[in-house]
Amino acid sequence: MVENVKDLLKLHEGITHQVYLDNENSSIVPQEVVDAMLPYFNKIAYGNPTLTHKPGWEAFEVIMNCFQKISKYLGAKILEEITFTPGESEANNLAIMGSCFAQKEKGKKIVISEIEPINVLQVAEMMQKFGFTVTKVPVDRDGFLNMEKLQAAIDKETILVSVAAVNNELGTIQNIKEAVQIAKDKNSQILFHTDATDAYGRIPFNVQDLNVDLATISSYKIQGPRGIGALYLREGVNLDRIIEGQIGTQRLWPGIENTPSIVGFTKASELAFENFEVNITKMGYLRDKLVDGIFSELTDLRFNGPKGEKRSPDNANISILRAEGEALTIELSLKGVYLSSGSACSRRLLQPSHVLVAIGRRFEEAHGSVLMKTTRYLTEEDIAYVLKVLPEAVNRIRRIVGSTGVE
Repeated sequence: MVENVKDLLKLHEGITHQVYLDNENSSIVPQEVVDAMLPYFNKIAYGNPTLTHKPGWEAFEVIMNCFQKISKYLGAKILEEITFTPGESEANNLAIMGSCFAQKEKGKKIVISEIEPINVLQVAEMMQKFGFTVTKVPVDRDGFLNMEKLQAAIDKETILVSVAAVNNELGTIQNIKEAVQIAKDKNSQILFHTDATDAYGRIPFNVQDLNVDLATISSYKIQGPRGIGALYLREGVNLDRIIEGQIGTQRLWPGIENTPSIVGFTKASELAFENFEVNITKMGYLRDKLVDGIFSELTDLRFNGPKGEKRSPDNANISILRAEGEALTIELSLKGVYLSSGSACSRRLLQPSHVLVAIGRRFEEAHGSVLMKTTRYLTEEDIAYVLKVLPEAVNRIRRIVGSTGVE
């Protein structure tokens, strides 16, 4: 296996232009974020923030400042409403498991959308082992939640509703405020959680305005370091811990805080929000330039998800018929263009994306999908390069496959 990887990497030698579009799965951490983190590994604030010595007090002060800044960006009232976790998966697990265990005497039903990210979908399904039930609310062909069916799904047994603010694959911006209102009108005690990892830093998002009880955000989705995320928990909402250990500065996630990563997450947030409108305008411009260019060069395409203002500005998801997604990602990687696919092999799964299936895409359409996400760090030259090599790669694969396939 190692030798195979070495051979694959050797094939990439000589690449002169690299364009990273796989920001769904990881991100390049910009130098200013790296520089912000470095002192906290071995220069200052490297101590345990609960201990009474200089490095500990320094770490405590730094972390409190980070709590304060993240709280402001989210619209939280107090910094105690924020819990840092090792990533968005851990935050979603804490939100769903912690809510269910804390509210189990009130009911045993969880309601989610059928296109929730895997780390929401799977933990909700896992809760069935503890006697909870899960209802998945359908979406339309653009990924918008069916609000009437959401209302019908919520009953007296429902204790938690979880709907992502922005779908991570389609970029669909849900009407979370309306969904919260529907849930609370049915039962004011119901908790509402939203995975906001694809909303934070890309669309206006304020937990107070939306009236959500819990919200998950992620560092790497905004070009911060991997291995750090956060959960917003409204003041007064009861949540059980899901792991045990030494309690530090946060009650809900035991252990020694990862000060460098928290600083990196906070710095990435500062960069995302200090010129927010400029940043998202650039993302949307480059995304549209990319999509329009692909559609002008190729035929037999399907654009997945909505267009216009109801789509996240960074997201482009296209099904390219007669060009299997895994083959295309490999072909483009050899040219220095990195993106992700909805095909089985790239996901290490035996089925296509559950999101694309939910919006009615056929097997062939789902397996031929590619997902690209723009950032403020990309340039027009980067997009021009993609528009040169991507059609060439698609046409090459189609010539190999032949003219048969999806019409």
